[in-house]
Amino acid sequence: MNIHRASRTNGSVARPIMLAIAGDSAAGKTTITKGLVAALGPERITSVCVDDYHRYDRVERKSLSFTPLHPDCNYIEIMEQHLQLLSMGQAILKPVYNHHDGTLGRPVLVEPREFVIIEGLFPLYTKLSRACFDITVYLDPPEIVRRAWKVKRDTQKRGYTEEQVVADLAKREPESAAFIRPQRAAADIVVRFAPVELRGEVVGDPPSATIQLRPTIPHPDLSKIIGENTREAMHVKLLRDDDGKPVDLVHVHAYAEQATTRVIEEAIWNELDTNEVLPQALGLIDTDTRNEALAVTQLLLLFHLIQAKGQISLTADLS
Repeated sequence: MNIHRASRTNGSVARPIMLAIAGDSAAGKTTITKGLVAALGPERITSVCVDDYHRYDRVERKSLSFTPLHPDCNYIEIMEQHLQLLSMGQAILKPVYNHHDGTLGRPVLVEPREFVIIEGLFPLYTKLSRACFDITVYLDPPEIVRRAWKVKRDTQKRGYTEEQVVADLAKREPESAAFIRPQRAAADIVVRFAPVELRGEVVGDPPSATIQLRPTIPHPDLSKIIGENTREAMHVKLLRDDDGKPVDLVHVHAYAEQATTRVIEEAIWNELDTNEVLPQALGLIDTDTRNEALAVTQLLLLFHLIQAKGQISLTADLS
């Protein structure tokens, strides 16, 4: 049995910092999560994919009129209960869905550590689940990009043909629009990975990132960080969100030199009042490929994790 062990204080489990990463299938949730786990180390961070809460295996779903993107195809109530337990520092017995062959496996014991990442299709779907998180993120790549990523992943790793993936995307589209994309409105941070069309980039080129920082949580003061010497890597605009409220829109360029993005990473990290060392394992898409936009995106999320941890520790000391 797989066991994730919790960090404990005075014999009890300390309340972990909870981060949600929501988004449609093949939006990049697992890639970001793996980088965060590698950066902090598995002894400090627990990750859970809530797609494990599927009710039906792949064979059973063939006879259903809805797809895994429909709430009725998932144990949403159990997911809510487990998120509440994890947010209080308690262990769960998590179900398992095997993506490589579509079968349901034996449940595993998961115990929270200092930080818990919850990624998947539905972490921000209900009011109760949203209340469990300190930081919420939605991944929002353009559909043409996401579909290309899904075809590549599902044909190479999950045993589908390209025709099957394309047909499945068409079947899922109404449920994606009805149940997945509305979760974007609940996110503190919205991230869009995409090629830069103005540079002539196309799907398949290393994607840059557009990061929307909403004023629902405190963000690093990027005005002190970004200057003429860093504009090659990143710049910021103040825009209006869909609801008319002002938001910072951060553009991080995939074509930037690593030396330049490293300067930005160090400056962002220095905004934290912490003795934490800036992690090195950022931006890796696979073992050989680093993406600068991904690295800065992961660094911003790490900033929020460490910042939230510091705020809770300060509150505990004052009480």
